[in-house]
Amino acid sequence: MKILANILEALVAVEHLGIMILEMFFWDHPVGRKIFGMTPELSSASAVLAMNQGLYNGFLAAGLTWGLVSGRREVKIFFLVCVVAAGIMGGLSAKTSILVTQALPAFIGLILVYLTPSEK
Repeated sequence: MKILANILEALVAVEHLGIMILEMFFWDHPVGRKIFGMTPELSSASAVLAMNQGLYNGFLAAGLTWGLVSGRREVKIFFLVCVVAAGIMGGLSAKTSILVTQALPAFIGLILVYLTPSEK
């Protein structure tokens, strides 16, 4: 179960790294506009906010990676809870598919980490 938990946590980290890159560097670009379904006017007007949002996603990816590298269960749990919370907020306020694409994988990972016995 520990291996499965680590794989899922790594996938969530990679997902948030990808989101960071999209939001920080490709928001106001044809690729970002296509992925997020925006007009050039909307992407231009919200680019600064997206960069800030992307930075937060980068922090989530960094924290998840820290948990994986350090093996510290409490770090893994903390950052997975943060992703679940952010996914729920995004799903309720921006796009409901965020509940499935971000919150659900993190929630499953959280359950797996929680069920994995501590090594101490």
